[in-house]
Amino acid sequence: MVEKDDSRNVLGGDLVLCSSDPLTGFFRDGHCNTCAQDHGSHTVCALMTAEFLAFSKYVGNDLSTPRPEFGFKGLAPGDRWCLCASRFLQAHDEGCAPKVRLDATHQRALEIVPLAVLQEHASG
Repeated sequence: MVEKDDSRNVLGGDLVLCSSDPLTGFFRDGHCNTCAQDHGSHTVCALMTAEFLAFSKYVGNDLSTPRPEFGFKGLAPGDRWCLCASRFLQAHDEGCAPKVRLDATHQRALEIVPLAVLQEHASG
């Protein structure tokens, strides 16, 4: 059985829900929980934008096209999603990072993304 890391956010508090529609997270529990098996570190709760979705598709991770064989309806602007921390940092470096919800972003994201960068993109 896969054991989740402690559900703590980057602010030190309890990790809150990122999204239940669409259902997100490595564990598909709506939270950006993680574990040792989550090699992509799906830990950043991000608000999708058209610009970010286009960037993600361009760099090889198409999040907007439905994939019914995987039960994935595709993401649209306004959806929240647990992003890989490295993809978020890449988008930040390219100037198209989406807004993030800090209280729903797992503390393990800090192993890849500095807190100051997350705070720069914090949403209300």
